[in-house]
Amino acid sequence: MAAEEKEQIENEDRVSPYTDEELEYFREIIERKREEAQNELESLQSSLRDSMENANDESAYSFHMADAGTDAQEREKTYMLFNRTKKFLRYLDGALERIDNKTYGICKVTGKKIAKGRLEAVPHTQLSIEAKLKRR
Repeated sequence: MAAEEKEQIENEDRVSPYTDEELEYFREIIERKREEAQNELESLQSSLRDSMENANDESAYSFHMADAGTDAQEREKTYMLFNRTKKFLRYLDGALERIDNKTYGICKVTGKKIAKGRLEAVPHTQLSIEAKLKRR
């Protein structure tokens, strides 16, 4: 009887419209995307480090101003990608937290279930298509 009570309590705490199996399916998608993003973040960090080292190594006489400008622009673009990837990782971590507390898959605007296809495409989303289109 204790197992039945525990299951009933777990079901009462559940807010997500998805079953535990479906939540694990989404967890796998998110963890795969998180690993890819983490690898990209490490690559961008390495690129930034190399770029900064090269900028410090060049002599002012052997380096044309246009080249310096291009390098600075590339570094800025890399910084933007780095920050965007960090933000994406935070979104993915938030989605994993929502899976853990069983609130994943609920639109924060409408309170309705987010379609499975949308979550497969954008697993960190907190908005249904309906809410997303209203925000535009």
